Amino acid sequence: MKHNRRNYYAFIDSQNLNLSIRDAGWILDFGRFRRYLSDKYRIARAYLFIGYLPGNEGLYAELQQSGYILIFKPTLLLPDGKAKGNVDAELVLHAMIQYPDYDRAMIVSGDGDFHCLIEYLEKKGKLYKLLIPNPRKYSSLLRKFRRYFVYIDNLKNKLGQRKNRQ
Repeated sequence: MKHNRRNYYAFIDSQNLNLSIRDAGWILDFGRFRRYLSDKYRIARAYLFIGYLPGNEGLYAELQQSGYILIFKPTLLLPDGKAKGNVDAELVLHAMIQYPDYDRAMIVSGDGDFHCLIEYLEKKGKLYKLLIPNPRKYSSLLRKFRRYFVYIDNLKNKLGQRKNRQ
């Protein structure tokens, strides 16, 4: 690592990101999002925390080719047929495992369960940005970190999936 460059990592709650953006009425292009993180914020490593579902291997390969480091959470199939795979503990754990390796961390989620991690990173001077997927739906526990907020919903034209061109 060069001494004059900072080492920034992103820790992304994929479920919160995906569902919050969809709730805002659009679909995120994860490839464009990864390029945006690199170009705009100089994110060297982007850890994407995602529930593992058999049959989604193509999606996982595409995400890895886009530059994400995938951290899988085993999922449970609920009686209603939906999959459940909460990644909160994995994201916090990996943020702390990687702690000595980054200068600053970006958290991508509007979930208040990350309050303690965000508070700790801020206290240690390692909180870079907090990317909030949907400004109308995020935990009020995060409000005290407002100065770190970047609202992803404002970037629909830049980061939204484009229609297939044929």
